[in-house]
Amino acid sequence: MRRVVILGSTGSIGTQALDIIGRNPDQFTVVGLAATGREPTLLIDQCLDHRVPVVAVTGVSADDFRQQFRARAASRGQASVAEPEVITGAQAASRIAEISADVVLNGLAGAAGLEPTLAALRAGSVLALANKESLIIGGPLVKALAGPNQIVPVDSEHSALAQCLRAGRAQEVHRLVLTASGGPFRGWTAAQLAEVTPDQALRHPTWAMGPLVTINSATLVNKGLEVIEAHLLFDVDFPAIDVVVHPQSIVHSMVEFCDGSTIAQASPPDMRLPIAMGLAWPDRVPQATAACDWRQAQVWQFEPLDEEAFPAVRLARLAGSSGGTAPAVFNGADEACVAAFLAGRLDFPGIVRTVGQVLDEHLAAAGDDEPGRGWISGAQVELTHVLAADAWARRRATVLADSGVGGPG
Repeated sequence: MRRVVILGSTGSIGTQALDIIGRNPDQFTVVGLAATGREPTLLIDQCLDHRVPVVAVTGVSADDFRQQFRARAASRGQASVAEPEVITGAQAASRIAEISADVVLNGLAGAAGLEPTLAALRAGSVLALANKESLIIGGPLVKALAGPNQIVPVDSEHSALAQCLRAGRAQEVHRLVLTASGGPFRGWTAAQLAEVTPDQALRHPTWAMGPLVTINSATLVNKGLEVIEAHLLFDVDFPAIDVVVHPQSIVHSMVEFCDGSTIAQASPPDMRLPIAMGLAWPDRVPQATAACDWRQAQVWQFEPLDEEAFPAVRLARLAGSSGGTAPAVFNGADEACVAAFLAGRLDFPGIVRTVGQVLDEHLAAAGDDEPGRGWISGAQVELTHVLAADAWARRRATVLADSGVGGPG
């Protein structure tokens, strides 16, 4: 029986993880949940369904949560269910990540996942990592804490790579090939992208995700982040990590070996499979999701990435190869730019354009005394440097977006 903590339990990753756990009560038990207070009824229902002993919640007081819990339990006829211990405050997710557990699934969004990731690793739990940003921005810090096989990727692409890598030894790997759906604007020209609206960008053709990840998938910033993540997870150099567009999202990624053999992991686009792999690794969960139906005729397309219309992957390679605080700046600037785009203050191409300007300024200001403004190498970086770089990048990107610098070029 694996004891599981889920960070971000009311989000897409968290709800699907609880579905898997609920269907496999002989394999998993939930010992802690963390979420914001934005969906209190859903969070309370999760606590009641899984008899969760500890919950971390932000945006609401412990007393208010307990009061809502009692009312909801009574309405469900479960007034006798024990109330969970309630952890609140800014560090609530990090505190619950430290409790005794076999697996901590980090499904938080964005840079907010870094400190809980570090907390889970320090506690010795296996980290099922859906929050790629925490590894990307905190690369040297996360890798220094992680023991062998302590981090299991939950991104569909990296879960696929981890499965494919079982087919050979590390020295036999020639390259990693990450697949990308291409997002809702595959085949669009740069001129067409200038007219994209938030509503259009939020309509992903394959996956149902939160707004940040959905917009990042539309700009392909998400794929750039995944390139950095693959480098950090599997110790493969950037020139040996490729991206190919595969709109059907059936082949989730591939590994090419030195003898010319390519091993691919294929399954219908359903995040429950990589989530189940993250919870049970190295084992598999029977019937985690449906398999491909090989009785039906299918056509799979593979196309090169258009890096002129979608330069985010190239920019991410620059941030990743620079290392140190550069990935934190890339990610922080992007999160601020996505917020500006959704608020109507920045056009769609301006997201990546502004991120590129912020990253260029950061790399050029190495040694600058202003906290976060100047690049710091991976050999010297500490948590305070990463947090300062993230905060500076958000401020700078917001200033550029609001001044119109990040607008149409």
